[in-house]
Amino acid sequence: MNIVCPHCQKINRVPDDKLYATPSCGACREPLFPDKPPEFDFNALQRHIQKSEVPLLVDFWAPWCGPCRAMAPSFAEATARLAPYARLAKLNTEDHQQAGMIYNIRSIPTMVLFMGGQEAARVSGAMNTAQIESWVKQHLA
Repeated sequence: MNIVCPHCQKINRVPDDKLYATPSCGACREPLFPDKPPEFDFNALQRHIQKSEVPLLVDFWAPWCGPCRAMAPSFAEATARLAPYARLAKLNTEDHQQAGMIYNIRSIPTMVLFMGGQEAARVSGAMNTAQIESWVKQHLA
């Protein structure tokens, strides 16, 4: 399975049976599935969507958004619980407005699930950890 490193953006080939053994990047040695969601810029987002075979859930947020800040701890907790079934990442729409425009983000927080290089599902509004997990698992099934 091809997995893009969230730290250095290198593509790693990980055998399916090693996915659950806390794999590390062959280039930078950082964990491929960190306990906290990485912050992506537009280029990192594109690379992960196009090159990684792991489903990607992106939280489109902004620092001035109260519901976004309230959901952040739940999103972080879901990150550790859903790995390696899915990668969770954050993208600040204030800093990376191009991503917000391209992905038609009209309200925040909005979570978009990408699978196979395409958008598979989206939901807007803050969720708690259990709701995030349930929503992702529903779409992975």
